[in-house]
Amino acid sequence: MGSERIRPPWWLKYVNKAMIALNKTGLLKEGPVVLTVTGRKSGQPRSTPITPFEVDGRRYVVGGLPGSDWVRNAQANPDAVLVRGKTRERVRMVELPVDEARPLLRQFPILVPTGVGFMKNAGLVTGPNPDEFEALAGRCSVFRFDSV
Repeated sequence: MGSERIRPPWWLKYVNKAMIALNKTGLLKEGPVVLTVTGRKSGQPRSTPITPFEVDGRRYVVGGLPGSDWVRNAQANPDAVLVRGKTRERVRMVELPVDEARPLLRQFPILVPTGVGFMKNAGLVTGPNPDEFEALAGRCSVFRFDSV
C-alpha cells in the first residue's frame, strides 16, 4: 500500500487511552476492541482501539488513517492480540490486496457508521457514500483477522 501518512488529530491519543481503559472493564459488549501488535521499531507491544466488522463470517478492520503507526506495525509483524474485557484472542492480520479491499470498503460505512465521521474529519471522504469508501482502496489498508 502507499506510504501516504495523515497525522491523527491531537486528541486521538487521549481518547484511545480512555477507550483502552473502558475496554478493560468488560462493559463494552460490542464495538471497539483493543488491538495489540508489536512495535516495528521498539519491539514492544503497542495497543490501540479498533472497530472490526464481519462480512460472510470473516472479521476485518480498516486502517482509518493512511500510514498510521498501528497499520505499519501490523504490516511489519502480522501476529496480534484482540482484547475485549478479559477475553484475549491471538490472530494473524492479513492485509488484503486492493481488489479484495474494495467491496469491504464499500460496506464499511454501513457496518461501522462510527468510522464515517472519523474518516470525514480526516478529509478522506465527504460522507457515508460507499463509492467514496471504495475509492480508498490502496490508500487505507484493510486487514482480515485469521485465528491462530
